[in-house]
Amino acid sequence: MGILYLVRHGQASFGADDYDQLSDLGLRQSVQLGRYFASKNMSFDAVLGGTLRRHSQTLDGIREGMGLATQHSLQWPGLNEYDSDAVIAAIHPEPLARDTTPENYRHHFRLLRAGLLQWMLGNSQPQGMPSWQTFGQQVVAVLDHVRRSQAERVLLVSSGGPIASAIGHVLGTPPEATVELNMRLRNTAITEFSFGPKRHTLLTYNTLPHLEHLDFAQWVSHA
Repeated sequence: MGILYLVRHGQASFGADDYDQLSDLGLRQSVQLGRYFASKNMSFDAVLGGTLRRHSQTLDGIREGMGLATQHSLQWPGLNEYDSDAVIAAIHPEPLARDTTPENYRHHFRLLRAGLLQWMLGNSQPQGMPSWQTFGQQVVAVLDHVRRSQAERVLLVSSGGPIASAIGHVLGTPPEATVELNMRLRNTAITEFSFGPKRHTLLTYNTLPHLEHLDFAQWVSHA
């Protein structure tokens, strides 16, 4: 029986021209996660991640925190996030304000939640993106790879969409529940699956053991 640790990337640059880059907080979150793994004397037989910059930067931070100079990782495009702008534009073609006022932030995520549900139900098709079915199949292909491996402990760094899709696949959740799983995932949160030759089983969801100390109370983020 193996354990798969699915980690959402550190805080990215919401509202910036280039979202796909960790913020200073996101870098600190990632290094702290690596320090937590090191404090538990944890090592990984295999490391996987998406090809986005925020994925590789999160992995770099984890390695730094663990005191590792290098660690081979396998990059999977199937672990890349959906295009949130395209998801929103499919149901709301008018451009959104880019500034990060609280109201604009809430408005963005209200539309994203609605857009995701319509995409999952097959009622919209965001431009330049696969269908939800194909998106999910790409995630399942990664899970199948892990399940067939000889590894006992696997680290996977991805984004909220693929991780929620993986949880939804394992639990058989409907689209509405999968959207909520996605929206609640926190930056650098850990979700654990146990796995064997035939299946994955959910052990934990969306935990932040590396940020539990009061010193890190302000480090918890969602976007």
